Amino acid sequence: MSHSNSRATHGIAAGRLGAEELGCNFADVSPPLSADAAVVAADRCHYCYDAPCVAACPTGIDIPSFIRKIGNGNLKGAARDILSANPLGGMCSRVCPTEILCEGACVRNHQDGEPVRIGALQRHATDFQMAREAAGAEPLFKRTSETGRRVAVVGAGPAGLACAHTLALAGHAVTVFDAREKPGGLSEYGIAAYKTVDDFAQREVEWLLSVGGISIEQGKQLGRDLKLEALRETFDAVFIGIGLGGTQALRIEGEALEGVRDAVDFIAQLREARDLATLPVGRRVVVIGGGNTAIDATVQSRKLGAEHVTLAYRRGSAQMSATWAEQEFARTQGVTIVEWMKPLRIVGAGRVEAVEFERTALDANGALQGTGEIERIEADMVLKAIGQKLLPAGLEALQLTDGGVRIAVDADGATSLEGVWAGGDCAGHGATDLTVQAVQDGKLAARAIDRYLAAQAVKAA
Repeated sequence: MSHSNSRATHGIAAGRLGAEELGCNFADVSPPLSADAAVVAADRCHYCYDAPCVAACPTGIDIPSFIRKIGNGNLKGAARDILSANPLGGMCSRVCPTEILCEGACVRNHQDGEPVRIGALQRHATDFQMAREAAGAEPLFKRTSETGRRVAVVGAGPAGLACAHTLALAGHAVTVFDAREKPGGLSEYGIAAYKTVDDFAQREVEWLLSVGGISIEQGKQLGRDLKLEALRETFDAVFIGIGLGGTQALRIEGEALEGVRDAVDFIAQLREARDLATLPVGRRVVVIGGGNTAIDATVQSRKLGAEHVTLAYRRGSAQMSATWAEQEFARTQGVTIVEWMKPLRIVGAGRVEAVEFERTALDANGALQGTGEIERIEADMVLKAIGQKLLPAGLEALQLTDGGVRIAVDADGATSLEGVWAGGDCAGHGATDLTVQAVQDGKLAARAIDRYLAAQAVKAA
């Protein structure tokens, strides 16, 4: 991508790039495998016994099994292996940090330095099956007989959708409530557009709903439109998968200046834009943070036409929650990553002009401290990506973890209230900020809810 553009202007502006260049910039970053390439990729798998890739997958997909089926031409069987363990296997094949999960654990890394392309193969199989079913083929999964039990799922993100799908297959009637206009949660609003092209998030939701037994009500927010106690009275069980709806503040001077905004809002606006040329972006953008949201915000700023994009993080790259692969990808897109930089103030007269940072270092005890050295980075746009937080509205009856950071749950997702479960980023266990972990949380909670409802039916008999 060129650093200069004749249409660029000073300050934040829309239309820095033309439609053709924007189309190229936001094309699928990892195009799907051809049929022949998939067979070649599958042939590299050793089909390990007690495979480390399976242990590294939070949803426990039988990876050797589905890859063997791809090699044998049985794509339907491969899709069954994947989707029975992970009903959002299509999205996870696109957004999972495979470099630190399945592919990172692949034994091929120790032989020729290249893991089996597990994520691409997973996408190959799931895309094949979803296309077949969209064309009218018989679905992979069918519901068991109706149980007469009703479950409320609050939040239509990965955790809630996985929970709803698993419960529906078990014969329960599920109503999903979601605060936003479209279902999908982070899959719809929080993932970089170049990772999920062609409205894939909504196509996956349609596939999940096609099993039947699931209804979705949009624009319903817990604490505003829904009360937990009322849900407990109306439904036989409740699952909460509301994610982290709040954003952390920098709490520094100048945060309210024009041109300073939350990175999550920037990404959501981009995902929902019909015409990328209408999106305003700065000429010099500074993104503060070190996670996946920060990386996505930097890369997409560049792809929209920002000339200079800097990611600033208060620690080193090894401490960033964004993986090494994501960091390297950002660099290849022209993003400058500066480490050991703590934001002190945002400078500007009405609108942002620069960010002042203090250099940081670790002391003898490993604690972060300022060095007193000040650096200034010019900017006309600042995106804050320092983390999200739980919005406690509607959760007053639930026990939260220390400081109200997450909902307290056990290994199955059960909360402190009988008949209420929680999972995904809003819950207090497992890795956060991973779609695949949220799916696993929803799946495990659904199984626990199914056992609970069965026990309740026995008691009532």
